[in-house]
Amino acid sequence: MKNQLAGTGGLLRLALRRDRVMMPVWVLVTTLMLVSMPGSLGSVYATAAERARIAASMNVNSSMRALYGPVFGDSLGGLTAWRAGVYGAVLAAVMSLIIVVRHTREEEETGRQELLSAAMVGRRAPLTAALLAALVANACVALLVTGGLAGQGAPGAVALGLAVAATGTFFACTAAIAAQLTESARAAKGIAAAVLGAAFVLKAAGDAGTGGGRSALTWASPLGWVENVRAFAAERWWVLLLFVAAVAAQTGAAYVLAGRRDLGMSFLPSRPGPAEGRLGTAGALAWRLQRGSVLGWSAGFLIAGVVFGGMAVGAADLVGDNDRTREIIERMGGQSGQGAQGGSGALTDAFLATMAGMFGMVAALYAVSSVLRLAGEESGQRAEPLLANAVGRLRWAGGHLAVAFGGSALILLLAGLGLGIGHGREPGAAIGATLAQLPAVWLIGALAALLHGAVPQYAAATWAVAGGALALGWVGPALNLPQAVLNLSPFAHLPRLPGAQDLDAAPLLALTALAVALTAAGLGALRRRDMIA
Repeated sequence: MKNQLAGTGGLLRLALRRDRVMMPVWVLVTTLMLVSMPGSLGSVYATAAERARIAASMNVNSSMRALYGPVFGDSLGGLTAWRAGVYGAVLAAVMSLIIVVRHTREEEETGRQELLSAAMVGRRAPLTAALLAALVANACVALLVTGGLAGQGAPGAVALGLAVAATGTFFACTAAIAAQLTESARAAKGIAAAVLGAAFVLKAAGDAGTGGGRSALTWASPLGWVENVRAFAAERWWVLLLFVAAVAAQTGAAYVLAGRRDLGMSFLPSRPGPAEGRLGTAGALAWRLQRGSVLGWSAGFLIAGVVFGGMAVGAADLVGDNDRTREIIERMGGQSGQGAQGGSGALTDAFLATMAGMFGMVAALYAVSSVLRLAGEESGQRAEPLLANAVGRLRWAGGHLAVAFGGSALILLLAGLGLGIGHGREPGAAIGATLAQLPAVWLIGALAALLHGAVPQYAAATWAVAGGALALGWVGPALNLPQAVLNLSPFAHLPRLPGAQDLDAAPLLALTALAVALTAAGLGALRRRDMIA
């Protein structure tokens, strides 16, 4: 076993060096979301009575329990664990699965691991180094969260920091197993992300049906374990042992699988080609390569739309007469005092507008992923054989961009349909609200196309742009950031539908025109530069 771990230290140093920018950014974003929450919650609920009232109202509102979970403590620390604990854990999980897949399956897919393994590198050293890199990142999250929230109570800060880091480690091990099962880094990330999505759905379903985190569905989800640690509210330290057991079991399974396959191989090999039919165009090939991703995102957005549409019914009860909460909803989703129905109807429209904006910001992640499939095809040397035939670069890239931009429109349309169905109203207004997000989504996708065409080594930076827009839209209003800062996101310039009295089409046209210009510039740069070797 010792020889199988030879070179682990060197691979770990290499992984940390390669992630010297990405890893600190993920750690800081996750930490800042958690440690900034007591201040923003304190400005909304300034007195103990207000905090007790919001805690009681959350615990009897099944929709809000599904979204955030039950409230176990009405202190600022307890409300922080309720409001951001699970979402911080989700960020840690995404960070971890990216790190592990990047340094295992992606290295094998690109052929770099074969070169490294020609040296004194043990069979299980790459997997061990990847897991240790993820562990380092999660340990940093735990330390920073504990230090940042210690003022709210040291035991609760330690419990929340450990729960978030443990979730990240759990999904690092999930990604390690997925990396053994499939030949594609993209598929490995998809499998791990699907497990994460299923964990959130289980937790949401359990919390919606039963209060206090007691549902069997909640306990079946690692995200449910996070809330059941009960940070800042009579901590349950023994729940952390569930993470320890699950991590040990998954790590053992990943090591067994890694020892039973050859380098570059997997237990779920890719199909050698289309089983039926023919691919006559570059666009058809792009669709064949990306259709699984499009269909998966479409199903997820439709289901999420139905769930969040059902939650809109309780929006007015959630806000009550708290002026600060109304202000946050106004900044996120629209004018809470406007709308044809007024009162609770206007609040419902503002909530739906907030959800439409969130769908748009998440759809930007799909757009970036889909556009950057070009980079994967190019770096994996699958583009050169195709371009050696009678297929031009513009046709090749245009097929993938059509799937990226058209797929964005499809998933947002289905999200709006789901919102309308869940809320029980005519879906036309909800569909219009989600489709209004398209210009900003296309702009971020166009930026990815420009960077890939002009400076492909920096194309991955578009992830930071999409993540920054998501952070500004989700956390910025609650932190009372200046409007000038919020305006850095293209989504801040879109009309807030439904509920807006005057629809200004100028921002929609301007963002669309800019997206077209950036896409054209990217295609022009791609046509002139050399292909990645």
